[in-house]
Amino acid sequence: MKKIGLYFGTFNPIHKGHLALGIYFAEQTDLDQVWYVVSPQNPFKVDDLLLDDQHRLKMVRLALEDEPKLTASDIEFSLPKPNYTIHTLEHLVQIHPEQQFVLLMGEDNLVHFDRWKHHERILERVEVYVYPRQHESFPPTALLNHEKVKLIDAPKLEYTSTAVREILKKGGSVEAFIPNASWVYMEKKGFYK
Repeated sequence: MKKIGLYFGTFNPIHKGHLALGIYFAEQTDLDQVWYVVSPQNPFKVDDLLLDDQHRLKMVRLALEDEPKLTASDIEFSLPKPNYTIHTLEHLVQIHPEQQFVLLMGEDNLVHFDRWKHHERILERVEVYVYPRQHESFPPTALLNHEKVKLIDAPKLEYTSTAVREILKKGGSVEAFIPNASWVYMEKKGFYK
């Protein structure tokens, strides 16, 4: 049985911080693989600047092509919208009963995890590995003491996709922040300008 970390996100766009975090989880924890689950819609984020699903998926696939333990997943594209994490998890468990899944989430999401749809069922079904987010500190939450929640001392993401889009909007260069193959694709298509 493989242990698979599920890294959900819009990846709008994917950046080197996303890549470093996935590599860390795949190499430094008990996970065998990390699946980047590209989300078509986040119920908590209404984003008019969300790039088309297939383009974001393509950029994630390009970013991960040299990382054998990292995989892009479009599983949520075929699920009813709006989709919630619990639905994706239940679907994955149903179609991959031989796998053990772990939800990867930023510390900022854990603070509001009790607002997630059926968060109790999520904790019944999977472990949750929590990574730190930027330089922010978040209020303590009782969930950090839950037996299924594990705080991982992963590298902090020093920038966000939102920051990358803002730099691009102002005419700046983000080539240093984006995995090379994804950057080439993004530039060729003229995204985020």
